[in-house]
Amino acid sequence: MNTRVNETERKRIAAAISVWENEGGAPGQDSMHHQYGRRIEADHSWTIYHVFTGVPARFGGDAMTGLSRMDATSGMLRLNLRNAERRRERIELSSFRAVPELAECGS
Repeated sequence: MNTRVNETERKRIAAAISVWENEGGAPGQDSMHHQYGRRIEADHSWTIYHVFTGVPARFGGDAMTGLSRMDATSGMLRLNLRNAERRRERIELSSFRAVPELAECGS
């Protein structure tokens, strides 16, 4: 294989990885915990958005738009982690309530 083909293939793979990262990366086993992605806008700023609706995320009343890549990445990870923690708490609470003896102790 010649060098030109290898370079073209490397660029194609790098572009694919970039798209994958912008969508939030690998979802892991509990993909429902990953609801936010990041995308680059036409003005080269970054937006954190809800992956199912495409609507920019809101945090503290502010739309998560006009961000740097680093801020968008860290914000996306924080929002996804916060959602994962909330779901975990709900699952633990529902498991606790499912066992009558434990539910009575908690009352």
